[in-house]
Amino acid sequence: MTFPHRPGARALRAVILAGLCLAILPVAARAQDEAPIAPAEPDSTAKAKAEESYKNEISGEMTPGKGFDIFRSKRGSLNISFYGLFRYVNQLPAEQTFKDHLGRERDVKANNMINWHRTFVWLTGFFYDPKFRYNISLWSLPTTQQTLLFGNLRYIVSRPLALGVGIGPNLTARSVQGSWPYWASSDRQMGEEFFRGGFSSSFFITGEPASRLYYTAAVTNNLSQLGVTSTNDTRDMGVSASVWTMPTTGEFGPRGGLGDMERHEHPATRFGMSAGHSRESRYSQLNQPPNATQIRMSDGVFPFEAGAIADTVTVETLDYDEMAFDAGFKYKGFSFQGEAYVRKLSNFDATGPLPLSSITDRGFMAEAMHMVVPKKLGLYMATGYVWDDFKRNPWEIAGGASFYPYGSRVWRLNLHVIRVEKSPTGSSFGFYTAGQSGTTISLGTDILL
Repeated sequence: MTFPHRPGARALRAVILAGLCLAILPVAARAQDEAPIAPAEPDSTAKAKAEESYKNEISGEMTPGKGFDIFRSKRGSLNISFYGLFRYVNQLPAEQTFKDHLGRERDVKANNMINWHRTFVWLTGFFYDPKFRYNISLWSLPTTQQTLLFGNLRYIVSRPLALGVGIGPNLTARSVQGSWPYWASSDRQMGEEFFRGGFSSSFFITGEPASRLYYTAAVTNNLSQLGVTSTNDTRDMGVSASVWTMPTTGEFGPRGGLGDMERHEHPATRFGMSAGHSRESRYSQLNQPPNATQIRMSDGVFPFEAGAIADTVTVETLDYDEMAFDAGFKYKGFSFQGEAYVRKLSNFDATGPLPLSSITDRGFMAEAMHMVVPKKLGLYMATGYVWDDFKRNPWEIAGGASFYPYGSRVWRLNLHVIRVEKSPTGSSFGFYTAGQSGTTISLGTDILL
């Protein structure tokens, strides 16, 4: 995909065709996948084995660690797992402004803070049948005083099919499909944070229909349920799907995350594609700020803000359509991951006329890491770019170091430095503030037990 110029239909078709061909690439061998699904086996020995040892991962940030087995019987089990992050973040310069695509000056809210940033506690296991699994998640973000308790249920029909309900990801980017928190640092890079969808109540199916070929598909209430209650939700639903293959070794390391601590002696590869659609609303009255905050335009402005696209005009609903293609490689301590994105906002329903009928953004993110001291110290670099209809062209270059005191991913010390120009994204969750041009420094530590 050639991003610097507006791609024609021929180029887009070629990319889609290439992704589909890659996704259905036949391979003969079978190996453990990055989110294993236990096959259905009728004999009692296999059932006993499944009760003793099974994986209870699901997609997204609801995937627990190995945890601690508290209870296990023929009728059920209980495992407790925990994630915690403490970090210092300084966004520089401290005082700055930016101009949006209409030329209006806006303030940048630059942070300088230390926080216990994020907590996850998972209660997982099975009940009555090892194929019937539950996940109760406690999520807390002290920086915004938010705490949520939610859950997921899954039934493993067979290796090609598992059924699930609960809070799950819109499958719009690689980073929402299980790799967290094994990223370069403790939050997403600019490109994936800008283009991705969020998490919402969903019904999903997932499985391995052929050796080393995997899929997940979901129907969700909306693009992001955070801040949206049932009283202001609409009747529209979102759909998303992802397909990927790991053709060379059948795996891509723990969670498929960045870094080759495991030091692959044979090249490990991963290729995938994801896509999502949602009819999105402000989820609030016109005289109130929008509750929908997942989508931003490339100038960092929420499209549902009053006057966001045209003065005195408010967008009430729009279509979000996004597609992503990802690729990864690991070999002898070196790892690389990259992803390309196309996102279109269209079909605007607004309170008045708009100067455009759609907004299309294209971009990419790429990151590479090398374990300079095996199992102990990894150095990495990352970059990202957005080609947008407003011709702002946001970009970033980042780098850092991760130190693992115990030679394990369980505990990490991380230094992360970003140089960003005209950040199109921002949140209380990550490293970016909308409109920021400057440097962000982060020093943090996190554990996953």
